[in-house]
Amino acid sequence: MQDIDMGAVATQVLWASFALAMVFGAIAQRTHFCTMGAVADIVNIGDWSRMRMWVLAMGTAMLGFNAMVALGWVDAGKSLYGGPRFIWLSNAVGGLLFGFGMVLASGCGSKTLVRIGGGNLKSLVVFIVLGLAAFATLKGITGVMRVATVDRVAVELASAQDLPTLASRTFGLAKPQAALLLGALVGGALVLWSLLRAEGRTRDVLLGGLGIGAVIAAMWWVSGRLGFVAEDPNTLQEAFVATNSQRMESLSFVAPVAYTLDWLLFFSDKSKVLTLGIVSTVGVVLGSALVALATRSFRWEGFANAEDTANHVVGATLMGVGGITAMGCTVGQGLSGVSTLALGSFVALAGIIGGAVLAIRYQVWRLERMA
Repeated sequence: MQDIDMGAVATQVLWASFALAMVFGAIAQRTHFCTMGAVADIVNIGDWSRMRMWVLAMGTAMLGFNAMVALGWVDAGKSLYGGPRFIWLSNAVGGLLFGFGMVLASGCGSKTLVRIGGGNLKSLVVFIVLGLAAFATLKGITGVMRVATVDRVAVELASAQDLPTLASRTFGLAKPQAALLLGALVGGALVLWSLLRAEGRTRDVLLGGLGIGAVIAAMWWVSGRLGFVAEDPNTLQEAFVATNSQRMESLSFVAPVAYTLDWLLFFSDKSKVLTLGIVSTVGVVLGSALVALATRSFRWEGFANAEDTANHVVGATLMGVGGITAMGCTVGQGLSGVSTLALGSFVALAGIIGGAVLAIRYQVWRLERMA
């Protein structure tokens, strides 16, 4: 067996992840990429521009990921989203909580990091509360509740839950062919829909959609190809280096926020090491800050009043609990997960959008009552 320097592999994965996360943060800051904003634009003013940007990113990531599956580089079943246990109720309820919370908190996990880079102190509070709530739902009191309730409702599949694997078992197709076909059909349809109207072909929409979708796909390559070791010399088993889940990962911004807080709080503990998620969290903030400073859009911003503070704290808590329960956020499930064509990711995505629409309607109702 060839000797493998696991430390060198980890270093390569961490630097590549950090660089890609900086690109993500820079693009998101420059183009105002925001899922909550996309849903709010549609509900409030009927503007679909940012939704087309998000869908374009989704389609681009899907095309990229499934092309890599067809080449034999990655396998959706080895990701966080593609396992055989289909926890549909957790995906739905968690997505609903996350979607509602992100409206109260003025943005999802990725938008929170982008806003921190732009000088938003409200988002710094959201970051801390989200991280604490997420960690409690991973290993604490809300985690016990999650495992004892919604996580118990599941469908045990005979194979991985991604559509190419299910199609290959049902129709007898080779999995690479199924991935290439379904990835092209679904991803291509999303890209085509995004570009059909002029509002989907503006410079910002193209930069945000194509750029962020490409970053998601590139992160899959970093984790699933660059960071994959067929036989770890320490365990003699296959390993995905520098990931918290010990599986293939792409960008997500709920659990990684919790792990970032954990790393900062217990820095002197030698067992706390940098991971793809932690460096990605820092990279998004830095990438956003560089663009904000370069464009002179950086400015300090705080809470308007006690109600504003309460909304953001409650929203951050819901995002932390919901994001872990759903196994991802608007980026983790809505881009990374959906790009694998996993069933649970589509359920979580529907829950997130539904929760966001409910929260926006709630805010409109409150404003009308106050008037």
